[in-house]
Amino acid sequence: MSLRLRLTLLASGALCVALVVGAIALTTVLRSTRIDALDQVVRDRAATVSALASDDRLPETLPVAEPGEIVQLIDADGAVLATSPNASRTLPVLPQDVLAGLSGVSTTDQSAYDDVARVAVQTTTFQDEPATVVATVPLTEVQGVLDALRVALAVVVPLLTVALGLVVWLILGRALRPVEELRRGAALVASSGGPGSLPVPARDDELGALARTLNSMLDRLEAGAARQRAFVADAAHELRSPLAALRTSIDVARAHPQSYRTDELAAELEGEVLRMQALVDDLLLLARVGSTPMALEDVDLGAVARDVVRPTEPVTVTGSGRARGDTAAVGRVLRNLVDNAVRHAGSRVVVTVGDGSVRVDDDGAGLDPADRERVFERFVRLDEARQRDEGGSGLGLAIAREIAREQGGDVVLGVADLGGLRAEVRLPRTGPSS
Repeated sequence: MSLRLRLTLLASGALCVALVVGAIALTTVLRSTRIDALDQVVRDRAATVSALASDDRLPETLPVAEPGEIVQLIDADGAVLATSPNASRTLPVLPQDVLAGLSGVSTTDQSAYDDVARVAVQTTTFQDEPATVVATVPLTEVQGVLDALRVALAVVVPLLTVALGLVVWLILGRALRPVEELRRGAALVASSGGPGSLPVPARDDELGALARTLNSMLDRLEAGAARQRAFVADAAHELRSPLAALRTSIDVARAHPQSYRTDELAAELEGEVLRMQALVDDLLLLARVGSTPMALEDVDLGAVARDVVRPTEPVTVTGSGRARGDTAAVGRVLRNLVDNAVRHAGSRVVVTVGDGSVRVDDDGAGLDPADRERVFERFVRLDEARQRDEGGSGLGLAIAREIAREQGGDVVLGVADLGGLRAEVRLPRTGPSS
């Protein structure tokens, strides 16, 4: 069943249950209220006649007020001593055996004048002889009202349920129309396989906010897909060059075996293989970033910085500090930044460690401010680094920034005190201040 139908049935069912419960409650309250009123009538009538009998002040005809009300004074033998004008002076309202088992106010179907009646029985004396006052009032009117009410409710409840179901169906149709438009727009985007925009309702409500959020998500997905396509194209291009070089070396060695010694061929192929291996490793690392959450811990930035620096590199490490992060991931970020600095430095690289940050400064030519964000794009190598042996794969800074951001930090570029480029990695600090 559709959501519209389910909601309509749910609302109609809830109303039907509420109406049925209300009808039962109304019938019960009405019956109880009316019977309580009749009980009070027969109780008062019995008390009044009992007082008149005990004072020997009985009128010839006992007084009644309610329609169908009967009151009689009956002696110990069951004979009628006095009666109301609507009852016989010879036929008691209740048989003697039934009367003997009654007291107070109750319902009886043994009345000689009514099918069902409420009866009040009270003992008294008349002319110094024991007697019993019996006052009854029929329940026929109450039963008729209740039966009419039940019939009316039996008709009204289904009609109201159907009417409300129709109203809910129409209202839900209007309310869910923007949802259906969103679904059609999403189906169109899914079938076309390209970028698309979902229709945004005119009203600025929850559905409008949902449509804008979905459009933003689609834009991000399209941008991500575009980046992925560009990344795949760039990766294919970057892998094609070392593969082509390997293929050329192999073809030349096969065509002129006398021109290549085995060790010379191995040395020539080794460089391209290692370069391709490093590129593939970087690509796999980029693919894994963000796939699983990192286990952040207290990291000694000074120790990590000293571990990643090779003894043969002109790198000086100063300072100490701590941060929240993954030790191996932080080491990979610093290694990439140090590699980039060593590649472009003149003669010095200084790594300065502080709480939550590590700065890598070099004394190279620096970087134009317009290129400081572009170098974080994948496979970007600036003009001075176009030589493959010097420029690397173009993934080092991209990997460093993505790993840093995965840990809640970032990598930013600036001007170093040595005159070259400063690459600073910032990570969450340890302690409550973080």
